[in-house]
Amino acid sequence: MKIGIVGYGTGGRHFHAPFIMAAEGVELAGIVARSPATIARIEADYPGMPIFGSLTEMLASDIQAVTITTPPETRRALVLEAIAAGVHVVADKPFAPSAEVARELDAAAQAKGVTLSVFHNRRCDTDVRTLKAVLDSGELGDIWRVHSRMDMDDPATLEMGPTGGLLRDMGSHVIDQMVWLFGHVASVSAHLDMIDSEQGPTDAGFVVSMRHTNGVFSQVSSSKLNKFAENTYRVYGENGCYLSYVTDVQAQAIFADKRPLDDMEGWGYEVEANWPELRTDAGIRKVPSEQGRYHDYYEAFAKACKNGTPPPVPPSEAIEVLRVLDAARISATEHREVSLID
Repeated sequence: MKIGIVGYGTGGRHFHAPFIMAAEGVELAGIVARSPATIARIEADYPGMPIFGSLTEMLASDIQAVTITTPPETRRALVLEAIAAGVHVVADKPFAPSAEVARELDAAAQAKGVTLSVFHNRRCDTDVRTLKAVLDSGELGDIWRVHSRMDMDDPATLEMGPTGGLLRDMGSHVIDQMVWLFGHVASVSAHLDMIDSEQGPTDAGFVVSMRHTNGVFSQVSSSKLNKFAENTYRVYGENGCYLSYVTDVQAQAIFADKRPLDDMEGWGYEVEANWPELRTDAGIRKVPSEQGRYHDYYEAFAKACKNGTPPPVPPSEAIEVLRVLDAARISATEHREVSLID
């Protein structure tokens, strides 16, 4: 499947292109870029790569699918343009400015008969895959509550203004992980750390608590301005607990100029010193790292486009995440718990 990337900022360059290149059944066949600096970067990273001046120009080629990874406020129109051309689409997160707009995009894709998927790639994180393996084993028994924290000392990448903020950025990922692992959310309670910026009020950190319909309580939090970086999971169940301090393995490798194609077998594993602990009546056991594989997303997407099967992240699942994000904003603003039960 020939796929093109629209946008070559941090997302396109670091979280899409390297993993498209590593995915079986997928060919990176072009990139949309306009600025001379971005074009020069593409030519250095991928000599000979076709570069297009616009999505319209790319759609006139033999592209079969596109990844839209431009700033969130531009994404809706580009997704609709690609769908109208009959091209399959990967939409970066946040999928849409609201659940209502997301439903519009989903309806457009269904009407045109094209595959639309949302890039919640952090389901393929090393720590999440390791946690899922433990949950699937049943060793913890019934799960009571889960605490997920992703603190990043990374102020330069905080998108300022009301359309930016950390809730819709990292919040899209960590909330999706909880919805993927534990299902639908019944109610939401949230707090936002707000700052003033030239672009307007910005949420620079968040805590979101969710009560899932299956009875699990999950809480996710993140920050970028507090001069501290650490990823943790704490999972409490009837048989014990699970403690994880696994690092952001794939992102750290990418920003160190490593690529999955350099070592497909060794890619995405946490070092043994950072393996999580499972604590039960049987004792304390180190849990070996599962492999983090963002490229699995694109392999699954290509198969969905070819076979007409559900994509790796259907719009319906991304809409559930947006409902939680919308409710979290209301909760933080109005200082109340918000129900999501229709």
